[in-house]
Amino acid sequence: MPGRLFGTDGVRGLANADLTPELALQLATAAAQELGEFRGAAASAVASPASAGAARRRPPSRTRLLAVVGRDPRASGEMLEAAVAAGLASAGVDVLLLGVLPTPAVAFLTGDLGADMGVVISASHNAMPDNGIKIFAAGGCKLDDAVEDAIEKRMQQLGPLPTGEGVGRIRPAIDADRRYLDHLLVATPNPLRGLRVVVDCAHGAASELAPEVYRRAGAEVIVIGGSPDGLNINAGVGSTYLSGLRDAVLAEGADLGIAHDGDADRCLAVSADGAVVDGDVILALLAIALRDRGRLAADTVVATVMANIGFHRAMSAAGICVRTTAVGDRYVLEDMNAGGYSLGGEQSGHLILAEHATTGDGLLTALHLMAMVAETGRPLAELASVVTKFPQVLINVRVSDKSAVAASEDVRAAVAQAQAELGDAGRLLLRPSGTEPVIRVMVEAGTDEAAQALAERVAKVVAAI
Repeated sequence: MPGRLFGTDGVRGLANADLTPELALQLATAAAQELGEFRGAAASAVASPASAGAARRRPPSRTRLLAVVGRDPRASGEMLEAAVAAGLASAGVDVLLLGVLPTPAVAFLTGDLGADMGVVISASHNAMPDNGIKIFAAGGCKLDDAVEDAIEKRMQQLGPLPTGEGVGRIRPAIDADRRYLDHLLVATPNPLRGLRVVVDCAHGAASELAPEVYRRAGAEVIVIGGSPDGLNINAGVGSTYLSGLRDAVLAEGADLGIAHDGDADRCLAVSADGAVVDGDVILALLAIALRDRGRLAADTVVATVMANIGFHRAMSAAGICVRTTAVGDRYVLEDMNAGGYSLGGEQSGHLILAEHATTGDGLLTALHLMAMVAETGRPLAELASVVTKFPQVLINVRVSDKSAVAASEDVRAAVAQAQAELGDAGRLLLRPSGTEPVIRVMVEAGTDEAAQALAERVAKVVAAI
């Protein structure tokens, strides 16, 4: 893997080619040694107040580090789970295997079980051949760049490993999924009675948990994409393929549909009339709901530069301040922690409700969205009309060298020309993906045709580099 090992969301690549068991073992060993050496400092450097609570819950008699490890159901996860657990145990860390669970469940359980670190083996919304490794510090908080860099450096020269009784033990966790499910139910604002919902689980990590928690919260649930076999994760289903969910909502006469991705840290929705409700709209609705309940800290919401102009206008009309960060939930969370804000998220449906979670949680987001529909008795489409979105086109251009694109005079000229044509009636954003060899070209304009034409023109220049 050339360049920096860690992307915007952990280490990700083609399983058994880029991301091999050897790399997973080395990464886990280095992470255990680095976080063990800075047991207190590493957590406090990245954590919200939840970390301090987790530290207080840690049994005082335990001297060895404890790690929890979860994964999504893709086939390569079994192989990488074994390698990660071996790496952790070789560094003297006791390991609790959580099995197949959503990423936010692992984050929650890292804090709830008083673990020193958590590891998720998942490539989120990526196709099945890919996989990834995400690491949480104590309290369930993502590592910051400095800690990731220190881990990557340590991989080049690992410290001495323990022997005998110093080697860590590996065992399965008991009732971990129940703890997470109960947490979600407690965090649900009000019952979902009367709602008929279709949930697309992307054949992913939430295939069992999501339908169960929505039913226990009071909704009638129809499931699609809920039969993982290790090979079908995200295959034409989930939050990146909404057509099947839209069809199911219309066919079932459902009040709404919920779509998750492979590791269920995202939530998108479809209204009863088949319209897509994306992360910008969900973020706006939850901001208003939290504000009305007096739970929106400083009447402020944190979003990324990808947020639609319509989102900003809706928040301004509601008297809610918007703070803007770089793309990536880690940057949203950093800004939230720094300012003590309670809500933030991305257009992709990755939303963070800081009162209940340390990372994006698609199930928690869905519960809060459905609770708003149930409490108000208003259709989701009516609620969503608070945001009038500008037409937005996003084109992903696969490239061999993202830095060459950034340095290209031809690309700069194409961007400048497009921005001049848009003026104040739209915007253009060009950014590299943090997880794929892709440059994302995003254009917002007054019409779909204008946005599409400008995006295609700039994308053509990018593809030629």
